[in-house]
Amino acid sequence: MSETTIATPVHEPASAGVTPGAPWRVEVQELSDAERARVLPAVHRRRWTERMPLLYPLAVRYHRVLKRLEWIRSSTPYAGVRQAGDLPVRIKRHKSLLLRQLGETEMWMQHNKVTNLKLACAQVDGLLIRPGETFSFNKLVGNATRRKGYVQGMRLSNGQARPGIGGGICQLANLLHWMVLHSPLTVTQRSTHSFDPFPDNGRVLPWGVGCSIVYNYVDLQFRNDTDQTFQLHVGVGDRYLEGEILADVPAESSYRVFAKEERFLRVGADYFRRNEIWRTVIDRRTGAALRDELVRENVALVKYLPVDVPVLDVVLPH
Repeated sequence: MSETTIATPVHEPASAGVTPGAPWRVEVQELSDAERARVLPAVHRRRWTERMPLLYPLAVRYHRVLKRLEWIRSSTPYAGVRQAGDLPVRIKRHKSLLLRQLGETEMWMQHNKVTNLKLACAQVDGLLIRPGETFSFNKLVGNATRRKGYVQGMRLSNGQARPGIGGGICQLANLLHWMVLHSPLTVTQRSTHSFDPFPDNGRVLPWGVGCSIVYNYVDLQFRNDTDQTFQLHVGVGDRYLEGEILADVPAESSYRVFAKEERFLRVGADYFRRNEIWRTVIDRRTGAALRDELVRENVALVKYLPVDVPVLDVVLPH
């Protein structure tokens, strides 16, 4: 995917303001710690794998070896038992559209993604997560290789969207993560993409709740800290990737997940997007909101030109 050249002169305002009368500039000291760490030129550096892409495969091998050693030494009880019969209580159900036009990507990669998702779902469907057990996407799905039947799909890797074997299985991780946020399960590992590759097009979920998966060291993991047993059901339908979390007994709480404090920032010729993902815990018996929990603050480099959205210019110190 070719990158868009930003032609807007940096001395002109990027926006007329977020709200009427609001300034279109923001001082560095007004940024959050996460924003400063991501957007300041003194800190915002390209990773060495982006500057020297030929070394990227070596970096992958290095991290995979470290993760294998960690798995060997680990005493973590990972979930691995699947059950054909369904547990009786539904905790959360969700589905996501299989075929979407994303930026300038070609639709053949979207169709191939469906093949990859069917293979990945077969490794997860019916899984039980018993008390004390941890779910690991990479341990269950494994390495998506051609030998296993995986085909070329869209992968977001090293700052770019490009074809790759097994591309598209992140959609399954995204679905699982969204459902887990609506359950008592505890997310212990989850990485997001360091860049926002495409403008919102038919977005249903808040930006920033997705997952990055790279076998075997960039993982989605969540743990069952309750005395309940949970079960995952996932599958590919005619139009949607479908999933649900079941349990042996009803949960005491329900959850509402939402985004707030979203904005776009401009630093020189670079654009960044940020928001906060929050979760409201609700007493299922009374319907009363018990508390709000900050799930994550997201800050990512934008790989497209933001259009029809307010943008704030970051005023850098001299």
